Amino acid sequence: MGTGSRTTVTDGQGTRGSRNGTVSGYVFRLVREQLGHTQEALAERFRVSPDTVAGWESGRRPLTAVPVAHMLTCRHRLLRLGSAPALLMALERAMEADVLLAGALADDVHVDDSPIGAWVLQRDLVEVLSWPLNGVAPASLRTLPDPPRPRRGPVPRGPEFSAADRRRFFSCMRQAAEHARGRDRFLLRRQALYLAGYDDAPDTSEWLAQQQRAERPDGWLTIWLNSRSVAAVAARQGDRDQMGHFITTTLVDDDAGEAANLNYWAYWIGEAPHIQMSDDFIAAANPGPWPGDKLMRHLVGGMNPNHGFFDLNVHTLWALLAIRPSLLRPGTPIGNELRASLPVLLDGRELSVRARRELEDIRYAIRLAEA
Repeated sequence: MGTGSRTTVTDGQGTRGSRNGTVSGYVFRLVREQLGHTQEALAERFRVSPDTVAGWESGRRPLTAVPVAHMLTCRHRLLRLGSAPALLMALERAMEADVLLAGALADDVHVDDSPIGAWVLQRDLVEVLSWPLNGVAPASLRTLPDPPRPRRGPVPRGPEFSAADRRRFFSCMRQAAEHARGRDRFLLRRQALYLAGYDDAPDTSEWLAQQQRAERPDGWLTIWLNSRSVAAVAARQGDRDQMGHFITTTLVDDDAGEAANLNYWAYWIGEAPHIQMSDDFIAAANPGPWPGDKLMRHLVGGMNPNHGFFDLNVHTLWALLAIRPSLLRPGTPIGNELRASLPVLLDGRELSVRARRELEDIRYAIRLAEA
């Protein structure tokens, strides 16, 4: 792109302002409801007007616009009122998501400045970010108990974007991916493609395939990440063959590929302690000092043979237990869950030869750990 070109991620999209409080407002409502407070009661506790609380929840008065000191005070008050720390963590992620959504939809944002490529995103943030786009609640919010006070009238099941907002966001992601070329923009392109994959438009699969064919990555890591992205997007679109090809060609019998897979998963699921600004950490020859418990829980929870990521989950669990055999120590709840699920999984007829072999290996490792 020449220096005279000023391509933006919103070219042709007009100048309409974007929503920037939709997700955090909905999560704030969940926090209030779990406490059993009305808007009026919480407003009294916070020493604000009921209209302010209503504005926070609707996104009309975005929480992202609240001064940091005031927001910290609100957080402390919610903790004292009995809010679950995990729910408040979800609120923090929702505010991050709103900032990213607003930044992605802002007028005249140059592709180099797109917030989607600012750092390597993690699962807890991506799940919240994609919530108003795909209607799937984040894992941390799927098992909330019914609120103490019954809801009055029809209530949305999650934060909602209008059809126009969704089209605008996905158009932004497509333009970011199309214009982000070169090694220094690979992270932006990779993450924009990932988010664009949530679009249910009829041409999404074809567009993604075209973008993946057009990619000419250089260097081992970018080639590996591109292969993984192709497989992940295909799996989400219902094509499991690409994932099998990825495992066979980039993981099996490849120490560097196996280490990259574990590094990627550990960061994605939140095992790694630090935010990464680039993908370079994935190429480390040896996995870091992270314990693996959180990753094991995630992988065991994803052992659904009908899921497009099933084979990758099985292989990653197999590789994880090979380097962290202590995770199979007797008596742990997740170990017991894994042991109980193995016979059912192995009875399935749809297992690939490799997945069946790796599950058998895991069952044998459990027996050794309990001997």
